[in-house]
Amino acid sequence: MTQHALKFSLNHMVCPRWTPQQLIETAAEMGVGAVELRNDVGENSILDLEAAHGAGQRAKELGIEVLSINALYPFNIWNEERATKAQELAELVDAAGGRGLVLCPLVDADYSASAEEKRTRLEKALIELDAILGRYSLQGFVEPLGFPISSLRTKAEAVEAIRSLGLQSRFGLVHDTFHHQGAGETAFFAEDTGLVHISGLEDPAIGFEAMLDEHRLLVGEHDRLDNIGQLQRLLADGYDGYVSFEPFAAAIHDLADPVQALRQSMDHIRSRLAI
Repeated sequence: MTQHALKFSLNHMVCPRWTPQQLIETAAEMGVGAVELRNDVGENSILDLEAAHGAGQRAKELGIEVLSINALYPFNIWNEERATKAQELAELVDAAGGRGLVLCPLVDADYSASAEEKRTRLEKALIELDAILGRYSLQGFVEPLGFPISSLRTKAEAVEAIRSLGLQSRFGLVHDTFHHQGAGETAFFAEDTGLVHISGLEDPAIGFEAMLDEHRLLVGEHDRLDNIGQLQRLLADGYDGYVSFEPFAAAIHDLADPVQALRQSMDHIRSRLAI
């Protein structure tokens, strides 16, 4: 199988203080081909059609692809509120000229549903989302979250549900290197993966099951999550999509020069992958 080239993307979480237009312009300046917009970065969130159109127009002008808006949460607890939100977000993705919507499951220590109930609710959500996303020819990017209290921890669970419903053309996985390691998952599903999120962990005192979003850095030489190994495997298995930086740590968000830090991380990854 031919190994595909590495393609980087910038998730808005690399620098939430940037406006969507600044994120897109920075991607263009860095030679990065795509961005992920978000609905949870304060005043710079995509929350209405005007903001979505504006971001989409700037992206089109600069030749930058809008991969997604991140995210519908909790997508696997389907109700009238979730249906309304999904419709609103689908309209925003469409207005921005985006490819799809990131779907994140419930993370709640008090959620006590059985495995069978979780699977039934997951399938219900996928069926409903297929109809909503289909109106705009959008993809759903299902992102299992590896936290111990997540209602959907592994990609294997998501793939099984998607395949059982025959919805592979509508839904793809988000392989998040942080959550892959957090869930202790060893299986890779490159052929089912539509998007990859990367971030690093360096603190040796933090166990993988105790990791939180606030610990997520850029990928560097002291990374403990084996981002390089995970990317090697995905690329070797035929993944040909984007690899999107998604750090949540305040230490990254507060950097005076996030572009320099991003370039350093890109250089590190490229050198380790030798591509």
